[in-house]
Amino acid sequence: AYEQAGMMLKEMQRLPEAVQLIEKASMMYLENGTPDTAAIALERAGKLIENVSPEKAVQLYQQAASVFENEERLRQALEMLGKASRLLVRGRRLDEAALSLQKEKSIYKEIENYPTCYKKTIAQVLVHLHRNDYVAAERCVRESYSIPGFNGSEDCAALEQLLEGYDQQDQDQVSEVCNLPLFKYMDNDYAKLGLTLVVPGGGIKKKSPNATQDKTRGPAAVGSHADEEEDEYSGGLC
Repeated sequence: AYEQAGMMLKEMQRLPEAVQLIEKASMMYLENGTPDTAAIALERAGKLIENVSPEKAVQLYQQAASVFENEERLRQALEMLGKASRLLVRGRRLDEAALSLQKEKSIYKEIENYPTCYKKTIAQVLVHLHRNDYVAAERCVRESYSIPGFNGSEDCAALEQLLEGYDQQDQDQVSEVCNLPLFKYMDNDYAKLGLTLVVPGGGIKKKSPNATQDKTRGPAAVGSHADEEEDEYSGGLC
């Protein structure tokens, strides 16, 4: 009845009140020994409030993930954590996003879904670099060497190239890596992190071999859209 009342409030566009009632219903489901129904109610509440209050939605998705995890329904828990991570990135709450991604990665490793671990490592590195924390990004890659198959994968090679470019303040190299299909076809929120990544100093310290050409473009050398378009196919068919 509480859940139904919540859905009626949703129809009346009274979303915060709707979420409050659905949360209350989910607590009662838990007390009644039906945790799956409780988690589904929390997810429903998260969807309702996502566009109005992403902060609240993150909290609800994380609660739902905890319930699923306690029930050892790890795939559903991962789905909820994934939604929370993307919302945290969208809201630029990058410290929390880094922790959320680490949690996702640990569970994917537990269920031996290693290729997804590689993708989560890419997302983690992008988040850390946007936090201006190169050390954390590098540590993240180093720790991932323990994941079977990571060392020698295209994900690993691309990340090493990205970190090298960032460390060398080479905006061209960073843009080239972030324009690879591996990065561009990630979830939209992570792909945007790649496309908007700027190296410290804006890449000014690193001159291109064609210095005269760069001069004619003026400030475009600082990771402009023109550079990004040129870089899009610079990797060739690889």
